[in-house]
Amino acid sequence: PKPAPHPLDPAALAQALTALDGPPGTLLVAATAGTTDAGLIDPLDDIADLCATHGARLHIDAAYGGGLLFSDTRKELLRGIDRADTVTLDLHKLGWQPAAAGLLAVRDPHDLAALTHRADYLNADDDTDAGLPDLLGRSLRTTRRPDILKIAVTLKALGRHGIGTLVDQVCDHARHFARLIEAHPRFDLYGTPAISTVLFRPTGADDTHIAHVRRSLLTEGTAVLGRADLDGRRWLKATLLNPHTRPDDLTALLDLVDGQSRTTTPRLAEGSTPR
Repeated sequence: PKPAPHPLDPAALAQALTALDGPPGTLLVAATAGTTDAGLIDPLDDIADLCATHGARLHIDAAYGGGLLFSDTRKELLRGIDRADTVTLDLHKLGWQPAAAGLLAVRDPHDLAALTHRADYLNADDDTDAGLPDLLGRSLRTTRRPDILKIAVTLKALGRHGIGTLVDQVCDHARHFARLIEAHPRFDLYGTPAISTVLFRPTGADDTHIAHVRRSLLTEGTAVLGRADLDGRRWLKATLLNPHTRPDDLTALLDLVDGQSRTTTPRLAEGSTPR
C-alpha cells in the first residue's frame, strides 16, 4: 500500500533542509493547509520557522483550508500562513464560488513578474497605447474567464463574518457526522475532521467491497461520496460544503451507506447499469 499522507513532520523537514543547505532562496518548501484526502493541516508556524532558519522560500497550498481564515474560531488552525512567500487559495470550496475562482497571493510583487511578459498577439504596444485592454497582466489565465467579480460581490454581500459563519457551519456538520459514525456499531471513523472532510468505512469490509458500495450509491442516484486510500485501507469520503445540511440529512446518509453496505455484493455492483 501507498504510505499514508500525514501532516509534514518538522523534524524530518529540518533534516532535509540541513542536508540540502544552499544559498538563501534556492530551496522551496511546499506545505499544505487542507489535504485533498483528509483535510489535514501541516504545522505551518513550525515550518515557517525552519524556512526562516535555512533561508528557504515557503509556499502554502491552502486551496481547501484557506477559507478557515474567515472564521473567528478556526483561523488559528492556519497560524503561520501569513509568513509564507506565496499562498494558493481555491474559493470554490470554502468560499462557495465558481470552480475557476482560484487565487495566488504573493508577499513580494516581484513574484508576479511573469505577468509582465509580452507577446504581440496578446498585448501589441500600439493597441495598448490606443486604449485597448491587453490580456496579460490582468489574469493568470489570460483568455479564460476571470471570476474575480463574483468573489468581490460575495465578499461585499456577506463580508468576512458572513462567510466565516458558513465555514463554521460546514465544519460543525462534519464534527456531528463524525460523532454519528463513531457511535455506530458498523462503521469505523478515520479520525476527528480537521476541516469538513469525514473519512469512514464499514467495519470489516475489504477495499473492493467499499468501492462497490460507493459506485452503487452513485449509479442509483442516492448519494455521491468520494474515496481515499490512507494507512493501507480504502475509505469513503464525505466532504460537507452545504451550510444548509441538517442533522437528519447526515443520519439519512449514514443509513443509506449502511443499507447499501449490507445488501451490495461485488458481483451485483459490477453488473449494475448506471442510470
